[in-house]
Amino acid sequence: MSFTALQAQWPAPEQVRTCITTRRGGCSQGPWKGFNLGDHVGDDPAHVAANRAELQRSLGCAPAWLKQVHGTLVVEADAGRVMEADASWTGQPGVACSIMTADCLPVLLCNQAGTRVAAAHAGWRGLLAGVLENTVGAMGEAPDNLMAWLGPAIGPRAFEVGPEVFEAFRTADASAIQAFEPSERSEHYLADIYTLARQRLEACGVERIYGAEHCTVNDPTQFFSYRRDGQTGRFVSMIWLENAS
Repeated sequence: MSFTALQAQWPAPEQVRTCITTRRGGCSQGPWKGFNLGDHVGDDPAHVAANRAELQRSLGCAPAWLKQVHGTLVVEADAGRVMEADASWTGQPGVACSIMTADCLPVLLCNQAGTRVAAAHAGWRGLLAGVLENTVGAMGEAPDNLMAWLGPAIGPRAFEVGPEVFEAFRTADASAIQAFEPSERSEHYLADIYTLARQRLEACGVERIYGAEHCTVNDPTQFFSYRRDGQTGRFVSMIWLENAS
């Protein structure tokens, strides 16, 4: 069994490693066909376990899985147990901060020294509530010493939201209106989750922001998408520090 994956394109230190899986490869079937890594979406547990084992074997690191709940809690990554949180950080080599998504925005971060990394699950609820601000704070670094990469997520031409989402972001920060435009449906908007995330990161002092290059909805050959398919799998965005040789 094999799988295909992407890497973050950013000027991170050499010892900072990333992996963003696609749906290509793996052994899952049906709506989860491909390299599904989500164990909470109805797929055969044996298929998920096989896909996860192949991921760990190929990368040589230990994924620290989370039970994601669209919240703002940030924990220190622990490959030995699954914690309920939406972001994790680590300074321990070989432990991979891992975020599963299928339209929500995965955000990877590291410091310039390459001694600490983090990953956050930033759907619109988490973004609004402050998951990125909490993740930056948990890293224990000056924000201008960090860089961030915005991974594959629902794109600005596909993310239609209701007026309550628009009003919530506008109330929290007036500049957020730059990330919305009216859609063809009355009182609905197209939202740019990449712009919303960039605004939040810049507001906390993170100046180096990269990525924002993919739309999960419009790329069915590479990515699972809940908005597009409903029942579907999950891909994972991972970041870790390479073990010293």
